[in-house]
Amino acid sequence: MESKTKRVIISGGGTGGHIFPAIAIANALRRLEPSIEILFVGANGRMEMDKVPAAGYKIIGLDIQGINRQSLLKNILLPFKLWKSIQRARAIIRNFRPDVVVGVGGYASGPLLHAAGRLNIPYLIQEQNSYAGITNKKLGAKASKICVAFDGMDRFFPKDKLLITGNPIRRDAVDIVGKEFEAKELLGLDHDKKTILLTGGSLGARTLNESILNGLQKMRKANLQIIWQCGSYYYEKMQDVLKDDGLEDVCLKPFLHRMDLAYAAADVIVARAGAGTIAELCAVGKPAILVPSPNVAEDHQTKNALALIKKNAAIMVEDLKAQETLMDEVIALIKDKEECKVLSANIKNLAKVDADEVIAKEVLELIKLNK
Repeated sequence: MESKTKRVIISGGGTGGHIFPAIAIANALRRLEPSIEILFVGANGRMEMDKVPAAGYKIIGLDIQGINRQSLLKNILLPFKLWKSIQRARAIIRNFRPDVVVGVGGYASGPLLHAAGRLNIPYLIQEQNSYAGITNKKLGAKASKICVAFDGMDRFFPKDKLLITGNPIRRDAVDIVGKEFEAKELLGLDHDKKTILLTGGSLGARTLNESILNGLQKMRKANLQIIWQCGSYYYEKMQDVLKDDGLEDVCLKPFLHRMDLAYAAADVIVARAGAGTIAELCAVGKPAILVPSPNVAEDHQTKNALALIKKNAAIMVEDLKAQETLMDEVIALIKDKEECKVLSANIKNLAKVDADEVIAKEVLELIKLNK
């Protein structure tokens, strides 16, 4: 007799750092169990509502938002939205009847996992950062398994539930072997110049953009060129500013759809310190300078970066100092071949390229135990 089709809900999103790992887990589940049914639950108005269907999965949105730290007035409706989202999450679970729920972080993850716990559906948390968020810490007590990427997470979660898996990455994004020549051709780069890759994540980063603007002349004097992913919000402004300076050493993009080419062409990478970005940087194994965003909960990006600094696997520049010092740090690193070699080897040692499949196997194991 054929067994019942396995069903999984994956919840969370908000930024590429949550969405790409979620999709990677879903893809791994499909590879291991082709007949599995997967439903995503995200937050209405956030980027998962576009990215997830583009990856071939169905998604339902909750009307949920995070705490607005700039305007307390905008938080007035938050308790009502949270209550409503939990009720909606309960209805989604009752209708879809999942065997297991997976939470990857982001606004929708909390209500969905809370509802799963109340309905006795086992759930797995995928905590990406080295410092756990408030929601995941609360939900950790009832979780069946907690998959983490950093050591020392028993500070936040029950030790017997922890599994160090690393963070799932976009496999196509880090597949860079033998692509350097093709990458420089397609991106219009000079084969004889050293290349900086600057990426501010899926939404861009104002500090990084302004730091590069301030350092363009220094970059040109050092005979360097840059692949600059500035974010769609900043793209037109950056184009206007660069018109006067010229674009001969700059490949400016609102978003990089082929990260593999950007990574392949880069000699040094400058990025924020989101957990997903760090996981990709480890897999790529290029020397990296991290500029943690200060605008995140519990300053977790600084903690992510420090986990690499302790292992001499990256250089960190504080956000406040970036506009003055970032380009100097980049030039100094790119000229120091020995330091580049050391950083490259150390960051590569931290790579866990099969995290998606390890987590997917844990999900399937929970389904088996639940049955």
